[in-house]
Formats: sequence, C-alpha cells, structure tokens
Amino acid sequence: MELRQLRCFVAVAEELHFGRAAERLLLGQPAVSQQVRRLERELRVELFDRSPRYVRLTPAGERFLPAARNVLAAEDAARALAADLAAPTVLRLGTVGGLGERLDDILDAYRRRAPTVRVELHSAPVRERLARLADGRLDAAFVRGAVAGDDELRYLPVWQDELVIALPAGHPLAERPEVDLAELAELPLLLTERRNHPTLVDLVTDACERAGFRPLFGPPHSTLPNTLAAIGAGTPAWTVVYAANARMTHARRIAFRPCRTPLALPVSLAVRRSAPPPRLLLEACRRASPAAPSCDDQDP
Repeated sequence: MELRQLRCFVAVAEELHFGRAAERLLLGQPAVSQQVRRLERELRVELFDRSPRYVRLTPAGERFLPAARNVLAAEDAARALAADLAAPTVLRLGTVGGLGERLDDILDAYRRRAPTVRVELHSAPVRERLARLADGRLDAAFVRGAVAGDDELRYLPVWQDELVIALPAGHPLAERPEVDLAELAELPLLLTERRNHPTLVDLVTDACERAGFRPLFGPPHSTLPNTLAAIGAGTPAWTVVYAANARMTHARRIAFRPCRTPLALPVSLAVRRSAPPPRLLLEACRRASPAAPSCDDQDP
C-alpha cells in the first residue's frame, strides 16, 4: 500500500468523480484510476461502485475511508514536524511585557520539543513588534487584544489574559471576595492612555458602561508600579491588572479582587502568512495555557 494510492482513493471518495479527482491531484485520469485499481487489488476488495452514470463508495470503501484519511493526516503532521525541526536554529520571538511564569513555561515546553533551537526574546511596543515580524526580523510575536488588520500577518489564539481589580487595601470593597464594577462608579479609574493600549481601555470602558456608568478617569499612568503606588497612598482609586501579575505583586496597600463580571483579553501568536505555522511553539503555548500570564506595563 502506497501513499499515492491512498491520496487517489481519498480524492475520488470525496469528489465521487475520477475526472474531478484527477484535476484536484494534478494527474491524468488514467493514472488515478490505475492507482485506485492497484489499491483494490492489494486490499482484495472493491472500494467503489462504478457505472457510466455515477461513482459511489461501496460499504467496504466507506469503512476504509476514515483509515485512509488518518494515514494521510499523519503524513501531513510528520511533514510539518520535520519542517519545524529543519527550521533555523534561532527562534526570534516578540514578547509583551511581563509574561512572567507563563513565558517560562512556554520556553521550557518549547525547549523539550526543539532542544537545538535557541530562543531570542525581543520586547517592543506592539506596532514595532508587528513591523519587525512583517519584515522578517522576528519569526513570531505575542499580541494582546485585537489588532488592526494586516494582510501579511495572521493571529493564532493561544490563551485569555484574565484581569482583576486593584484598589486600596483599606477600602470597604477590599473586604469582599469579588467586586461589582457598578460599585466603583464613584472612584477615579487610573489607566494608561488609550493610544498606548486601545483594546484594554475599550474593554474596561465598555464593561463599565454595561454596568451602568461612565468611568471617571484620573491621571493616566506610565507604569503599573507607579499606578499602584498612587492608589495605595493617595485618594482612593482603582485600576485593572493582569491576574498573574497581581499574584506576583506584593503591595501591602493594594488589594486585588476578581471582577464579578469577568474581564479578559485574548492573547494571540502573530505569524507571517507566507511562513509555515510554528507548530512546536503553538504546542508549547497550549501546554502552558493552564497558568495565567502577567503584564507589568500592560502594553498589548
């Protein structure tokens, strides 16, 4: 049994027409018919019911079709894996700020799958990160939230970044296990400027409006530590923080509480459309998905 025989059989089974199957395979119709006949002789069974008016699978052909597809899928997977293993020995990966433990988990999982590949991490604002990816200076890049369309790139979803509320530890709401956004309506919201992270700002603003209020924005912050310091020391205010970053942050004057209506941003792996998908890196990302990522500066 040969792979080309299986490819011809599957094509005919899906097209139910030898001529269309031949066109799909870029072969002559006699060659397709010959390969199918050879397969039938080897299996000692008729796979198709042929007539001048139609081609149909026999019961034996219907039973054999899933197995043939599985073999061809395994071949495709093996070829894709071989392409990954034969890739350059350096993976240039664009990162977002503060991926923390998740990035460690991803790199460990990737190293187990591609031990000979050295990973170079490149941190840059999202627009520069994607520009480097588009012109080939990066091989892949993590991106938070939605990004304006780019025909040269595609975005493969890998996980969701959960957000929690940060507010003064002495505030009455800090005594609750979770916070309703509507209860924050009277407090200033300290958040980065929209031009820095429109997806994050829009996510929080829209959630507040669904909760029945427009957020009262305080002075925009430059870094998360400065914002947390202001919340802990000054007039009561609040912000949002990536959940894992909150778990890694020790601030006596700050309380982190989940939002009653969950807030999360999707994280994608951006890659060039012209390049094969980095299957080993995607596998590593999905292996690491149980642990939530973090973000220090909340750039996308």
